[in-house]
Amino acid sequence: MTETATRAARGGAIGASDLDELCIDTVRTLSMDAVQQANSGHPGTPMALAPLAYLIFTKHLRYDAAHPDWPNRDRFVLSCGHASMMLYSVLYLTGYDVTLEDIKHFRQWGSKTPGHPEYGHTEGVEVTTGPLGQGFANAVGMALAERHLASEFNTPDDAVIDHRIYVIASDGDLMEGISHEAASIAGHLGLGKLIVCYDDNSITLDGPASLSCSDDVGTRFEAYGWNVLRVPDVNDLPVMDRALAQARDVHDRPTLIIVRTHIGYGSPHKQDTSAAHGEPLGVDEVKLTKQNLGWEWMDPFHVPPDALAAWRAAGQRGAPLRADWEKRRDAWAQRRPDSARELARRLAGTLPENWRAALPSFPPNEKGMATRAASNTVINALGPKIPELVGGAADLSTSTKTIINASDRLERDTPRGRNVFYGIREHAMGAIMNGMCVHGGIIPFGGTFLIFSDYMRPPTRLAALMKIRPIYVFTHDSVGLGEDGPTHQPIEQLAALRAIPNMTVFRPADAAETAEAWATALEITSGPVALALTRQNVPILDRTRYAAASGVARGAYVLSDTEGGDAGPDVILLGSGSEVHILLAAQEALLGTDIRARVVSVPSIERFYAQPVSYRDQVLPRSMHHRIAMEAASPQPWYRMVGDSGVVIGLERFGASAPYERIYRELGLTAEHVVSAARTMLNR
Repeated sequence: MTETATRAARGGAIGASDLDELCIDTVRTLSMDAVQQANSGHPGTPMALAPLAYLIFTKHLRYDAAHPDWPNRDRFVLSCGHASMMLYSVLYLTGYDVTLEDIKHFRQWGSKTPGHPEYGHTEGVEVTTGPLGQGFANAVGMALAERHLASEFNTPDDAVIDHRIYVIASDGDLMEGISHEAASIAGHLGLGKLIVCYDDNSITLDGPASLSCSDDVGTRFEAYGWNVLRVPDVNDLPVMDRALAQARDVHDRPTLIIVRTHIGYGSPHKQDTSAAHGEPLGVDEVKLTKQNLGWEWMDPFHVPPDALAAWRAAGQRGAPLRADWEKRRDAWAQRRPDSARELARRLAGTLPENWRAALPSFPPNEKGMATRAASNTVINALGPKIPELVGGAADLSTSTKTIINASDRLERDTPRGRNVFYGIREHAMGAIMNGMCVHGGIIPFGGTFLIFSDYMRPPTRLAALMKIRPIYVFTHDSVGLGEDGPTHQPIEQLAALRAIPNMTVFRPADAAETAEAWATALEITSGPVALALTRQNVPILDRTRYAAASGVARGAYVLSDTEGGDAGPDVILLGSGSEVHILLAAQEALLGTDIRARVVSVPSIERFYAQPVSYRDQVLPRSMHHRIAMEAASPQPWYRMVGDSGVVIGLERFGASAPYERIYRELGLTAEHVVSAARTMLNR
């Protein structure tokens, strides 16, 4: 029998007291029992990682379970979210608002203990994880937010922002490409408050990790600029403890601790096999495992009083730390009241007073302006007024126009900068922005071409699930980008983004709508916002002739009605973005054929359907069935608005490489096409 197997047989950890072992094994047994009762879940990783979780939460993590929102707490991210029962067990044991009954209802309807940790759903969960690699990159965003806020608010005598981010990541996390992207930028920026423990158990769902991976992970992370430590056995508590302490003392770069673990630790038949990964151990194997660990109590969900008392004491260990921080913060606030008010405002997520007064106005101009350029004007008008706006782009800042001109780059030596250069890393950019959001104190925005929103869809979806508010600046929003051709011309992306629950998409028609879209995006607090913006110029409408752009906040509004008595319009023309001015031209042409048209600008379908029915009926009267929608994208989202008898002029093919004017003509995105469709619909 190997040394590891011998330890497993007696259930002991190296250097552990009887109480240490009892606390560790309580996490293991609760995890086994919850997965077994649910008949679903992942028992093996919690069993393996229990010693690491014990050390982090009892000796290293600065937190107060009674005050989970303490701003200066250390953050803990379980990137391998499938090990959720380890986290739920620890949250219950340390005294968060998670009960033993919640543990017993693991993975059940309405429970606080869903299959993977969910931000905002379970107290103590810092970010939603499960899709592998996301939590790792979120933690980079948290560390970046901590660095930025500390540089702005700390003084040589007062460190009001000073905390670390601890992560547990799995083989799967480090296989996913997003972790490579995020690790590279974390090393480049020298994020020394980031400590990642890599669960090196050499097992994946399909079998040994060697089936698909032979990386030298340590060498790879050293090449990224990380400090790398190695712990040969997670059960060796003194060695694991020293590694965590050493990581805490490194300030100029992030640390990766490679920790050798044994999935399903203690299971006589399933330890170190993929059978322990994604399914219950089985009733008989649970009993044998408890016996193997020297566990005297066979009843499920038994929590020894001594273990619970020790864990609860650990949950209260941070109370004096929090109280001391509050005392120091209050003294700092006396000396720097303006800074204190500003930090409190940012952490509360409220916007500055009278910020809307900074919004620029745009005089009418037929030649017009690209909405991406209008967005840049808005960003730089609001930037000085809303200092928590931190922008960036995936190596496209000059194209997406996302630079805050009056600010530095956010780099290793200039952490107060507000321009993040993410490099060609859309996936990591999205997840890092999520980490900034959940950390608090920052409203991040990030830019790329709309076509590349596909590269960051997983963090976009998770932002919507968490109801947090990153802002995406997606430019080059249609075939209107022209000569780059179909590889860069989005077709299905708008429909895909609109299909995400809690996501708001704005596609403004001109510069004035762009300003209002930005303003509304900043006011939305229940999910991410995407701004889809043009590369090409579009006319800036004369708002003395057309309705004010304030209707943008309601998602759709009557931009123009043809004069013609009380009979109302004969046809309603609906569209978004660069197609709205085409609809206005069609309206004018239809008037020459004695057809009255109403033009409805629809910058946000989601916002429109969130309005009261009474407002929606004003814009789109139910009696008016003659409706035509136009958008240079997949037509799918528009059928809801036009109804069964309506017509949608869109694109159900890819684009082409040519000047955008030619593309629009060839693909039927013209006023003439709208006029023809209207006359056919009305039999005129």
